[in-house]
Amino acid sequence: MKLLEFTSKGIYCSKADVYLDPWRGVKKAIITHGHSDHARWGSKSYITQIDNVPILKHRLGDISVTGKKYGDKFQINGVTFSFHPAGHVPGSSQIRVEYRGEVWVFTGDFKTQDDKISTPYEPIKCNTFITECTFGLPVYKWEEPKIVHGQINKWWAKNKSNGITSLLLGYSLGKIQRLLKNLDPEIGKIYTHGATEKMTEVLRAKIDFPKTNLITRDTIKKEIEGNLVLAPPAVLGSVWSRKLGITSSGYASGWMAIRGARRRRAVDRSFVLSDHADWDGLLSAIYSTECENVITTHGYTDIFAKYLNEKGLNAMSEKTEYEQETPETENTK
Repeated sequence: MKLLEFTSKGIYCSKADVYLDPWRGVKKAIITHGHSDHARWGSKSYITQIDNVPILKHRLGDISVTGKKYGDKFQINGVTFSFHPAGHVPGSSQIRVEYRGEVWVFTGDFKTQDDKISTPYEPIKCNTFITECTFGLPVYKWEEPKIVHGQINKWWAKNKSNGITSLLLGYSLGKIQRLLKNLDPEIGKIYTHGATEKMTEVLRAKIDFPKTNLITRDTIKKEIEGNLVLAPPAVLGSVWSRKLGITSSGYASGWMAIRGARRRRAVDRSFVLSDHADWDGLLSAIYSTECENVITTHGYTDIFAKYLNEKGLNAMSEKTEYEQETPETENTK
């Protein structure tokens, strides 16, 4: 039974007349998380996990949105849906779809490492598993997060001892808050760019973060010196960043595992930290579902599907309009 199909508007459940993370405006959209390639403006109504509601409202404005708790089942035209933790960013979910005993799961984006700010990933048994594979190559294998966070704090402390400001870059939903949660405020003050501060304020209602200081036109350069600034990747090399004075730039991303990506980013320090599953995480997630079929959606789709077929699974790739994330496109998250 084909519960979900890939159309010009998005992933469609015809029996319920509803779309999952559509890339065009539709009548009813079920949304996995708040990143801009999965949550788009223009649909008449939205359904999402309850913690994602304020994120969607912040990003999409005045929308009609209903929030559901993790695990709560709801029906649309006889089809049963539920949200389950994806571990990607706060409020992120997998969507479970069931009809007459057939179960499909759409992951959206996910990771299997616990980041301490998102509800940890939950394996869901299903017949068909629709999965991202952003980092679907064996070269991508993540270290324990606490090791990377230790590297970041050590880098900051060294910069501070030399009177240098640390400019730490990451996308504004998920990555910045993960970095903030694990920074050591004993080292110094933490400053933020406006874009990252706004999203962090949305999430403070549910998550305890260290104190931050918003950089404004009135902020004095001397005041920032030796402290740490959190900002989106797009500010690198901008007039805004040059006003910070002498800085050491650092970038936190899974793409920093590859030398070419590190070189293109042109930062002083790279930290391998991703909000997506690595190679081992993807495989463990797939096998834990005990699924018969796998559909790969965005990332190394064809390569990953070919590997899964060689391992005896029934796998195929489908084209979507989810952002084919690269070191360059992370600016938009």
